[in-house]
Amino acid sequence: MGIIKVENIRVFANHGCLKEETAIGSDYRVDLQVKASLKKSSKSDELSDTVDYVFLNKVVREEMAIPSKLLETVAQRILDRVFKEASIITKATVAVSKINPPIGGDVEMVTIKMSEKRKK
Repeated sequence: MGIIKVENIRVFANHGCLKEETAIGSDYRVDLQVKASLKKSSKSDELSDTVDYVFLNKVVREEMAIPSKLLETVAQRILDRVFKEASIITKATVAVSKINPPIGGDVEMVTIKMSEKRKK
C-alpha cells in the first residue's frame, strides 16, 4: 500500500449558511490523501497503474465549485467521487478549511476532516 497526498489546494468558493457567504465567497484550503496499492505502478512506470494527482485536484476543484451550506457536504461529495472514479483507492481522507471564517473573532481557519474506506 501507498499514500498519495495533494496538499493545500487553494480555491475560492461560495459555501456557507449565511446569505452573504454564498454571495461574496471565501478562500478555502483542501487537503486530500488517498491510500492505494502502488506496487504495480512502481514497477510499470505507467500513469494508468496509479492514482493521478491531476485527477484528484480536478475532483476537488469541481466539487468545491458547487455551493453548499456545509463543508461536510462538500467533503462527502469529494470522497464519493474519488471512490467512484478511481477503483484503485481503498481509503481517502479529505480536509476542507475555510480561511478567515466570519465567526466574530481572529480565527485563521476552520477545518472539517472526513475519512472513508471503500465499501466492499
